[in-house]
Amino acid sequence: MFLFLFQVVIHFALPPFRPRNLLQQIHFIGIRSLFVIILTAVFTGMVLGLQGYYTLSRFGSEGLLGPAVALSIIRELGPVLTGFVVTGRAGSSLTSEMGVLRIKEQIDALETMGINPLKYLVVPRMEAGILTLPLLNAIFDVVGIFGGYLVAVQLLGLSSGTYFGGIEANVSMHDISVGLIKSFSFGLLISWICTYKGYVTKRGAEGVSKAVTSAVVLSFVMILVWDYFITSIML
Repeated sequence: MFLFLFQVVIHFALPPFRPRNLLQQIHFIGIRSLFVIILTAVFTGMVLGLQGYYTLSRFGSEGLLGPAVALSIIRELGPVLTGFVVTGRAGSSLTSEMGVLRIKEQIDALETMGINPLKYLVVPRMEAGILTLPLLNAIFDVVGIFGGYLVAVQLLGLSSGTYFGGIEANVSMHDISVGLIKSFSFGLLISWICTYKGYVTKRGAEGVSKAVTSAVVLSFVMILVWDYFITSIML
């Protein structure tokens, strides 16, 4: 897997460049995941707002609900849940698509025609994953904080000034940069694992199904493991 990643990274800077392929993958991974990202973010923020309010109200600290929701989403839940959603919606499709190309010998046909399959198939998908995850994560953060606002202010009666003022006072650029670094690395992990598992698929339809399952499970586990290491380093 590391040799595969090394070869792909080398091809990032080598011609020919195919911006159309990259835009197609950005559309597939990014734009077509927007609805699920927004839906997940809204209800994540609403649940955090509801649970956080009743927890903080026991200590008379309802005014800290805004920063509690914002920091939870920006530093942890935003990058992790965005990675999970993209893995389930786009990562599994990347694996199955690459797997079908492999078992139908279309990857071998590309090599026969003198076209490097890593450059033509894998590079656009990995570049799109790296570019779109931070953008999707930023959308998740904003929508999630708004979901917390809906519950805290509109439902539970907390002052909107208290909610947003607490966020402004307690959320720093360091917190935002931690979330973006996580989402960037998760984009690399997801696209790397999913394309690799599809690229090395064997044994027909059964091999494709096993590759998809393996890619999704491994991506989920690696997101959680890598999230811990980044958090421990950047606290």
